[in-house]
Amino acid sequence: MDAMSTEPAKTLPLPVPFDIPLLRIEGVVKSFGSFRAVDRLSLDIRAGEFFALLGPSGCGKTTLLRMLAGFETPDEGRILLSGEDIAQVLPHQRPVNMMFQNYALFPHLSVRDNIAFGLRRAGMPRADIATRVEEMVALVKLEGMETRKPDQLSGGQRQRVALARSLARRPKVLLLDEPLAALDKKLREATQQELMELQRRLGMTFIIVTHDQEEAMTMAGRIGVMDAGRLEQVATPRELYEAPLSRWIAEFVGDVNLFDGQLEARELGRLTIATRDAGHIVAVEPRQYITKTVVSVAIRPEKVKLSRRGPATDAEHAHALNRLEGVVCDVSYLGGLTVYKVKLDSGAVIRSAMANTTRIDMDAYSLSQRVVAWFTPDDCMVLEQ
Repeated sequence: MDAMSTEPAKTLPLPVPFDIPLLRIEGVVKSFGSFRAVDRLSLDIRAGEFFALLGPSGCGKTTLLRMLAGFETPDEGRILLSGEDIAQVLPHQRPVNMMFQNYALFPHLSVRDNIAFGLRRAGMPRADIATRVEEMVALVKLEGMETRKPDQLSGGQRQRVALARSLARRPKVLLLDEPLAALDKKLREATQQELMELQRRLGMTFIIVTHDQEEAMTMAGRIGVMDAGRLEQVATPRELYEAPLSRWIAEFVGDVNLFDGQLEARELGRLTIATRDAGHIVAVEPRQYITKTVVSVAIRPEKVKLSRRGPATDAEHAHALNRLEGVVCDVSYLGGLTVYKVKLDSGAVIRSAMANTTRIDMDAYSLSQRVVAWFTPDDCMVLEQ
């Protein structure tokens, strides 16, 4: 090679960092009059992720979804998709599609034409549309129903048509606004599994909005819990259930027993909390350092064991330190488990969920029976109020 060559050096494209999320929401605000629906919310969502926005009605989750789709514009903040700010991009011009809660199918169009609608608007050639529609019909298992109108379909079939139409344009992100709310329990559970399998097969990013915690925990790899327009916690389902960051999240996600009290001692990784309703409770110190003295102790019902005389006090069971005596006041048999309510001597009620491990459970407890409810320090979550 000529050392004096004047040919310009070739520059290689810079690699895209692996830690850049597919979708980045930065300080987004959305108000309707004096009501702030979304309040300075920031969130990163990775490519290929199944993410759930979970929260009570009116918390802002659907408003956030509509901003991602382009149906609402943020008052402040940015929405970045693959590094590009799409906050001002029109809905049909962004690689995002939304499946609505009511499916929004055209009643006068067939299954085939409903699926093809967005492709025709995008100007796709007719032959390509036919191929894509055929792919989508097979993907959602609607073969043989292509000529039917929506009123000739069941609720589950209409949901599949809406899903196929949303996927037909191959968006980078699919937004699902409570898509299973209209389905009965068995069909909803079956459709959850189908959606999860579909998402894995396509490798696409799905964002689902729901107020159903069980649905969010079943389907999503991560969950963002919203309240009053803010993100309260973003975590995996297990982290959210076993390590909530606040008393509110512990109450919102799953059933929980809560005892309010004062932090009295901190020793060897254990906290002693004096409560009004359960006496002194010993709990393992959480990873998140407790700075306040007024705290709540949360114990999930499945962590509360019942026995007639309480746990043994020998060395093998020395860790079972928390014992509460009371009387069984309610029994709910739910098939796989039985939920007991025990009225403690203090007057408070604690719930225990115990697995039914035998066909006829000879160890079941009955109404008015006196029992000991016990749990270990590891079973307790200490939360600041």
